[in-house]
Amino acid sequence: MTWFDWLILILPVCLVMGMGFYTRRYVRGVADFLSAGRLCGRYVISVGTVANVLSIIGLVTFCETHYKTGFSLQFWSSALMPLGIVISLTGYCTYRFRETRAMSLGQFLEMRYSRPFRIYAASLRSIAEMIANMIMPAIAARFFIRMLDLPDVFHVFGIPVSTYVALMVLFLTLAITLICCGGTLALIVTDTIQGMILYPILVCFIVFLLRKFSLSGEIVPVMADRVAGESLINPYDISKLRDFNLFTMVIVPAYAVIMNEGIWIGAGYTTAARTPHEQKMAGVLGHWRGAITSLLYVLVGCGLITFMNHPHFAKQADVVRRDLAIRAAADVFKDDAHSRSVVEAAVAAAEPAIHRIGVDPPLSQEHNPDSDFLEKIHEALLADARASAGNGNSSPVTRHSSGEGSGAQPPSLPGTDAAVIDAEGRANDTFQQCRTLFYQLSLSSTMRALLPPGLFGLFALLLFLAMLSTDDTRIYSAALTIAQDVVLPLRKKPFTPRGHLWMIRIVTICIGVFFLFGSYYMKQLDYIYLFSQLACSVWVSGAGPVMVFGLYSRFGTASGAWAALGTSTVGSLFYILVQRNWADVVYPAIAKAGLVDGFDRALRALSAPFGTWIEWKMDAVKCPVNAVEFMFILMLLSLALYVVVSKLTCREPFDLDRMLHRGAAGTASDERRVTSDERKVTTRHSSSVTRHSLFRRIASRLVGITPEYSRGDRIIAWGVFLHSFVFSFVGCFLAVMAWNAVTPWPVEWWGRYFIVVDFVVPGIVAAISTVWFGIGGAIDLRRLFRDLAARREIDVRDDGRVENHVSLADTQASASSEEDS
Repeated sequence: MTWFDWLILILPVCLVMGMGFYTRRYVRGVADFLSAGRLCGRYVISVGTVANVLSIIGLVTFCETHYKTGFSLQFWSSALMPLGIVISLTGYCTYRFRETRAMSLGQFLEMRYSRPFRIYAASLRSIAEMIANMIMPAIAARFFIRMLDLPDVFHVFGIPVSTYVALMVLFLTLAITLICCGGTLALIVTDTIQGMILYPILVCFIVFLLRKFSLSGEIVPVMADRVAGESLINPYDISKLRDFNLFTMVIVPAYAVIMNEGIWIGAGYTTAARTPHEQKMAGVLGHWRGAITSLLYVLVGCGLITFMNHPHFAKQADVVRRDLAIRAAADVFKDDAHSRSVVEAAVAAAEPAIHRIGVDPPLSQEHNPDSDFLEKIHEALLADARASAGNGNSSPVTRHSSGEGSGAQPPSLPGTDAAVIDAEGRANDTFQQCRTLFYQLSLSSTMRALLPPGLFGLFALLLFLAMLSTDDTRIYSAALTIAQDVVLPLRKKPFTPRGHLWMIRIVTICIGVFFLFGSYYMKQLDYIYLFSQLACSVWVSGAGPVMVFGLYSRFGTASGAWAALGTSTVGSLFYILVQRNWADVVYPAIAKAGLVDGFDRALRALSAPFGTWIEWKMDAVKCPVNAVEFMFILMLLSLALYVVVSKLTCREPFDLDRMLHRGAAGTASDERRVTSDERKVTTRHSSSVTRHSLFRRIASRLVGITPEYSRGDRIIAWGVFLHSFVFSFVGCFLAVMAWNAVTPWPVEWWGRYFIVVDFVVPGIVAAISTVWFGIGGAIDLRRLFRDLAARREIDVRDDGRVENHVSLADTQASASSEEDS
């Protein structure tokens, strides 16, 4: 990395931090810190979200997933497009939540259910997201150490300091500093600036990757070179995919889209819009905003697959592969020089892999340059484990595989020494950690090998800003939940505004310390996607019905909410214990008892009705039931319990109108925020609606258009509908399905389809949105600062407290209105 690259990285980061400090002057109350004064426009929210969507953990997760499955599943995920359109155009959950004027999810839960449930649910959510997100600093530190080729240790005044720890401290310090400066206001402003910086950088990388890898000459041939049942581009040839298949990536997300849309609402962006309509339009604009990031993700994923498997890059890929294995072993075996030497010897003995497309047998998940290379390391670790157990000549206890949970395990051999079983369990556990790090670090190593100076600095800046915005948002989300929904309800004496803000800052620092120690000590055994699903399952599995029925039903009760979340908590904790200790404790115990074969038959019988979508079978390395499968079972059980228990315990319907500020129970608080121009637009559109034909009225309802929509809003909404539904869903999904039902496409045709749908069209949308959102973001940011400076009244009661299921600020407003009347 040259001095020019370092300059590219450091100067924009200093600008972002400076703007974070600048926002401090506008924080005059708790509502400013928590919800940016509820003064943000749609473009500020949309552009700022770009920096949150683009993240190191997101990019690494995307590459982990698609490195194994390619892009075949993206075709079937188009079946979810109508749901996504309806949700974005109607503001499903987010619109109603903004109507409640709650500044946190827990405040809404107390308004809807009870204070004890608010505290319990907030604690559960905070624990889940902290565990799921605490690995972010670790992933970012490993990423930059590998990409920048930093030493593992450096010296300060002769004292050795771990680079890994130092980077984590740096990342967390920067994120916490931004939060403490201005809370939501600081995050939205800095994220918007980062988004405006990132847009042109994203364009540069997209152009570079398109020039580096030939779509038709390199990317598509590599994608097409797969065994039957594991195609990377043909969606009709994916029957053998495991972990990331139709069930995991389509069926479960379909349920989550409907039931889990609102479970992470309540921190920052979702409470900061000027009006509910602005919040809704920010979501609509998100359809266009995401085009450029999705295009980058697809290109990076394709580039990684091509680099590691195409013969044109075989020599470079072999160097990267060996370096990855040694780096991963050094991280896993920090204090075990002997095990590191075993891995290094296996790496040195491995022959270079050169796969010739069309000449050698097609690749598969179990047999490809990476899996064959990792299998040699696994065998070396197992052989060393048996030797260290004093039984070096013994037969293997099980047939292990470095594939993704493939292959059944035969029963333990009669008379096998228990020490050998335990040793193999430890070897399997450490190998799983090595394999996980191998795939996590592959992106950073590949980009280091590909990028020239200058562009390398831009890539480092891109991911540093993405890392910063993700870290501060996730830390702040957990801090806000604990501060507002655990500490605040438990305190009998209200905080002063100054004391309230310092309480949030102290909680934020404590969570940052938790992230630091969690990142350092957490042992991640699975893909990031599956790990995050596992960590979040205690909350996600039962929170969906609590939120959806809390916003849209009158029959939901606190008893039903307790039943749903209690079930998800107990079930998830049980699964976490089993999955976390599978390779080194659970499986060896089953093997020593001679029950492997019996468990294998039972698991196969239970999963048989689901065909190839769900296949459970014993494996010595991975838990047979993955996190998504178990979480889906808990989701269905929690939903059933919520409905049944609520129906049985509902004594009178809940007053939704009062909570949503509608009808006679409404307040003028949000109306005061609507400008005279916006009222004119609303009035003009309201009168025009009466002249619409019945067809146009129905069409407007379908698209989610309401009297609040201006002419520009209607154009945006119809544009999203035409692109998402007509072009993408009807044209690129339903029409293609009908064609293939009559005449199945060859893999070459799917390659062309992949180029057009995933590269050409998103590229056009990205080019337009880059200019559009850059201008809109700058205008909205200027307006935000102007409105912040022009405020005159600050309601000190607007701090998240609730009395008798009503926000304290609304209670006082209602009392004032009654006195005036």
